[in-house]
Amino acid sequence: MGFVHRHRWTVPYLLLAPGLAWLALFFVVPIYYLASTSLQTGSIDIGYTMTWAWSNYRDAITTYDEHFVRSLKYASLATIAALLISYPLAYFIAFRGGRWKNLLLLLVIAPFFVTYLIRTLAWQTILTDDGLVADVLRSVGLLADDGRLLATPIAVVAGITYNFLPFMALPLYVSLEQIDGRLVEAANDLYASRVQSFLRVTLPLSLPGVFAGTLLTFIPAMGDFVNAELLGTPRQAMIGNVIQSKFLVITDYPQAAALSFALMAGILVLVAFYARVLGTERVSV
Repeated sequence: MGFVHRHRWTVPYLLLAPGLAWLALFFVVPIYYLASTSLQTGSIDIGYTMTWAWSNYRDAITTYDEHFVRSLKYASLATIAALLISYPLAYFIAFRGGRWKNLLLLLVIAPFFVTYLIRTLAWQTILTDDGLVADVLRSVGLLADDGRLLATPIAVVAGITYNFLPFMALPLYVSLEQIDGRLVEAANDLYASRVQSFLRVTLPLSLPGVFAGTLLTFIPAMGDFVNAELLGTPRQAMIGNVIQSKFLVITDYPQAAALSFALMAGILVLVAFYARVLGTERVSV
């Protein structure tokens, strides 16, 4: 007991040790090898040599800048669409769900019981040229008679939105569910309209959920390649498709690693800017 009392300061570090060891083994070490690979030159036939080839980054960014921009556009559109769909859904579950809350939440996460690939393949059937969705859109004049949904940017964004929707809905629900209803009642007692009470009370208090949901949706959407591969064409290829091809098909490991690091750096800059604009002090309430 005396030893424990004398070394109580070590207890937090001992509790952190397993997690830190896991991160070191499965995150830090792979990142180190990936960084080392990004600065090498050569080929899989003759081998790779560390030459500190910083030009790999310049070549990767200048060659595939269009794919970076397209990924940013698709991920942003999917994040906005997921937010617009998820916020009313989460609001209804949190404040109107009643005894059906658990069932409604189960329905939100139910798609996760099916693999990502199967969910995306299902959208091929949904958006097929002779499918119900296309027929309805043609009948109301929103789609030309020879128009199509599959193999278009709309299909790719729709697939990304659907696949990452729970990542947006669940943080929003948690944030909204924690709001004290008495605050909204107080706003109503002070003659605030429903719109005013929402804008001045509910929305600001739900910002932590908005912040978490948008990050959890946007970050994986930026690196996604499955939806563009299955629901689009090479004209809709994202940067994730390029990286996947470089690693597994072309086997150009240095440039694939450079593209991966450029993508990570770009996401970090965007996240830092987003947190700065939204205000971290506002999302930590």
